Amino acid sequence: MSKAFIPTQAKPGVITANDLREGHNIWMCEDGWTADPRKATLFEDEAIAELALLRAIGQQDRIVGPYLIEAKRGPDGPLPTHFRETFRQHGPTNYLAEAANV
Repeated sequence: MSKAFIPTQAKPGVITANDLREGHNIWMCEDGWTADPRKATLFEDEAIAELALLRAIGQQDRIVGPYLIEAKRGPDGPLPTHFRETFRQHGPTNYLAEAANV
């Protein structure tokens, strides 16, 4: 089992999950959830992030599989730092469509 990510000021994080109805990757933001990771709430404090994650876990009628990931500050908002979340944002369907056009 991998070590859980703990956000800090130097390495902030965001909460991501899958939309239960649509199956898309979504990101926790101040007023709910968004498909745009740049609008995600950036967590720098472990306790605040843990409370937000617990709140997300309680939304089983809306989302599935919430977890905290490392993010970086981008010019327009947070950006994921790991390939998995970047890939999930674009999705395998988009990837296959782009590959077919090459």
